[in-house]
Amino acid sequence: MFRHTPLRIATLVLLGAAAILYGLNAEYFGLEILTEIAILAILVIALDMVAGFGGMVSLFHGALMGIGAYGFTLLATKAGVAPLPAMIGAMALGGVVGWIVGAICARTHGIYFIMATLAFGQMAYSYIFESSFFGGDDGLSGAPRLDLSGLGIDLNDSRGFAFFALALLLAAYLAAVAILRSGLGRSVTGILHSEQRMRALGLNVWRVKAAIFGLSGVLAGLAGTLAAQHIMYVSPGLLAWTVSGEALVVVILGGLGTLVGPVVGAAFFVLLKHEVSAHTTHWHLVVGVILIAVVMSRANGIFGWLEARVARWQGRTHAAKTGNLALEGDSDA
Repeated sequence: MFRHTPLRIATLVLLGAAAILYGLNAEYFGLEILTEIAILAILVIALDMVAGFGGMVSLFHGALMGIGAYGFTLLATKAGVAPLPAMIGAMALGGVVGWIVGAICARTHGIYFIMATLAFGQMAYSYIFESSFFGGDDGLSGAPRLDLSGLGIDLNDSRGFAFFALALLLAAYLAAVAILRSGLGRSVTGILHSEQRMRALGLNVWRVKAAIFGLSGVLAGLAGTLAAQHIMYVSPGLLAWTVSGEALVVVILGGLGTLVGPVVGAAFFVLLKHEVSAHTTHWHLVVGVILIAVVMSRANGIFGWLEARVARWQGRTHAAKTGNLALEGDSDA
């Protein structure tokens, strides 16, 4: 079951404070980067729920984000639905599609699960790419943003939209925490550690996997609706397997199964991408080298490495205190 440690809470506070300060002082380009980080962070939180806590490494989450983006745009433009209900509808669509794919793939494991989710993602990409209803390879434009002028918030302003994205990121994180702390979250963790034991206890494993995959799809759909509003345009590229692969890289870089780590990874990845791409077009090479270094070090990403170091330091401190107490006891005797 997911737990908040002092280190995780401190990391979240520091990230939140840094994001707010940056958002208050950044210019247009910096605010665009902040929004990009928030959208990617929501997506990787959704992926970490199934991959880090359920052992279901998915290459379908990019497609889920794309489905949310297309669902929102179609509802808001062609169906004439107001942006807020369109967002809710698109998130629900992501949840339904996620549940269906999770149910179908639930009986597969390891590489077979990865390939099955990849196949579903490619099917969704190919269908939307070739469908004139979805705009084909031209995509769809005109995705509107929510109207929060009644609250004094202008989402057409880049600063206002960046803080809106951060607020949704916070909501997505809290939702993921609530899910992982629930009975469903404990069941998913149990399946990760021993699926056979959970079956022996009478748990319907495929339903649990489908349920967590569906809830993860809701959050991925939220990331899609935010991406559509960000650029006010959607294209089949949102559903490409490379988007899922990039999200998986971010989760591994940050720390699989930590929930906080993927947020750290999202910030690190986006900032690194923009910084390196300013000097060379081969920024993927730099990210690849860093990923190889993380994997070869056997650390669970950036945040996992930090947690391990803190735990080791605490262990040494505790051992030192215990030894001092023992020495004091011997001297008293």
